[in-house]
Amino acid sequence: MRAPSGVCAGVSRSAQTIAAIATPRGRGAVGIVRVSGQDLRSLVRALLGTLPEPRRAVLSTFRDAQGQMLDQGLAVYFPAPHSFTGEDVLELQGHGGVVVMDRLLERVLGLGARMARPGEFSERAFLNDKIDLAQAEAIADLIDSQTREAARSALRSLRGEFSDTINALVDGLTELRILVEAALDFPDEEVDQLADGELLDRATKLKARLCAIFDLARQGSLLREGMRLVIAGRPNVGKSTLLNRLAGHEATIVTEIPGTTRDVLRLEIELEGMPVHVIDTAGLRASTDPVEAEGIRRAWAEMAQADLILLVHDLTTEAGEEDRHIEASLPPQVARLRVWNKVDRISRRPVPEAGDILLSAKTGEGLDLLRSRLKARMGYHEDGEGVFMARRRHLTALSAARAHMAVAAELLGSQREGELVAEELRLAQQALGEITGAISSDELLGRIFSSFCIGK
Repeated sequence: MRAPSGVCAGVSRSAQTIAAIATPRGRGAVGIVRVSGQDLRSLVRALLGTLPEPRRAVLSTFRDAQGQMLDQGLAVYFPAPHSFTGEDVLELQGHGGVVVMDRLLERVLGLGARMARPGEFSERAFLNDKIDLAQAEAIADLIDSQTREAARSALRSLRGEFSDTINALVDGLTELRILVEAALDFPDEEVDQLADGELLDRATKLKARLCAIFDLARQGSLLREGMRLVIAGRPNVGKSTLLNRLAGHEATIVTEIPGTTRDVLRLEIELEGMPVHVIDTAGLRASTDPVEAEGIRRAWAEMAQADLILLVHDLTTEAGEEDRHIEASLPPQVARLRVWNKVDRISRRPVPEAGDILLSAKTGEGLDLLRSRLKARMGYHEDGEGVFMARRRHLTALSAARAHMAVAAELLGSQREGELVAEELRLAQQALGEITGAISSDELLGRIFSSFCIGK
C-alpha cells in the first residue's frame, strides 16, 4: 500500500501520522491495527463516529468512508503524552483475517496516515523520551527471545535496569571529570590535586564496576545470539555421537566407517537456557576424495568463525603426528577445549591435562562436566541474576569505556598528564552515552530500528 495523497510532502516524517498492522499476517482470532500521530481526534471520530474515553477498551464499529461497517471490535485511545510513543495512539482490535485487517488499514491510510516503517513506533518512543535506546532494543530482543532466560534478561533491560546501571556509571564519570577539570583550572595546585588519593580510588572503582557490567552484558549477549560451537577432530573419534548426546536425539548418522560426515551439519540446542549453535564437521585427514576434501575445507572455515572449538580425541588410539598437526593448525584466535572420548573402552584411565575432559559420548559419562565447562568458557552463570540483554554494539562500547578508564587510572596513579586524564574520561563517558542513545547518529538509529517488526 502507498501513502495517500492527503499526506503532504512538506510535512516532516516525524510529524506524519503512521499506521501498521501490529499482529502477524494470516488467519487468527484477533488482529490489531496501530496508529500514532500528533493529533488523532478527527481520524478517530471519522473511523468510530465518536471519541472513546481515554485508555479504556470500548466496543466499537469501524466504518469505511461511506459509513458502512468494516468490522466490529475493541478500540483503545491513548491521548498524548500518556502513550507508548508519546503521541496520540489508537489501537483497533478486530477479527484477525487478512482481508479484514487490510481493509481496516486501507481506511486508516485513507484518513491521512501513512504506512509505518519497521520499528517506527519504537523509534518515536525513543525520540519523544519515553524510552532510551537500550530499552528500545530490548523490545525487539524480547520479541525474538528463544529461551526463558533470554526473555527475563530482555525484560530486565526493558524495565530500564541496564540503562540505570549505565547512567550511574556516567554520573560517576561526570563527578570524576569535574574534579580533574578543577585541578586543571588551577595549574599551581594541579600536581597536589591530581595526586589526591580520592581521585585514583574513584577511578579504580569505576574501572572495576565497568569490568563487572561488561561480564553481565557479555552473558546477556550470549543469551541473545548464542554460542557458536564447532566439533572437530580426526575421523571416527566420536564427533557425531557427541553431537547426538548434546542434542538429546539422533540428529546425525553414526557408523564405524571413517569419513561418514562429509559436510557441515548445523544444529540449534539449548544448554540450560543458553542457545548454542553446534556445528559438526567432517573428520580432519588427508583425502583424495574430492567430496570429502571439500567437507574438510569447510570444517576449517567453520573453525575460523567459531566462539569455541571442541577438539575431540580418541582414547583408544595413541595421539600421533597428525593429531599434533591438527592442534598446531587450529585458528589461534579461537578458544578450544580438548575432549578425550571413549573412556568406556579403556581399562586404565590416563590423568588428563589441566582443562581437558575425559568422557564417553556413547554412555554419557562426563557429559555433565562438559556442559559445565562449556558454560564456564563462555562466562555463563547459573542464576542469571543481574544479566542484561545486550548486543555486540553494547559490548564494543563497554569495552572502549573500560579501556579508556584503565588508561585514566594509570595516569592518575603516576600523578601526571592531567589533560590526558581528562580526555580519557571524556572518551569513556562518550562510549557509554552511545549505549543509551545520549550520544547517537542518524545512521546508528536507522540500523537499529530497521531490524524491528513493522508495527512495533
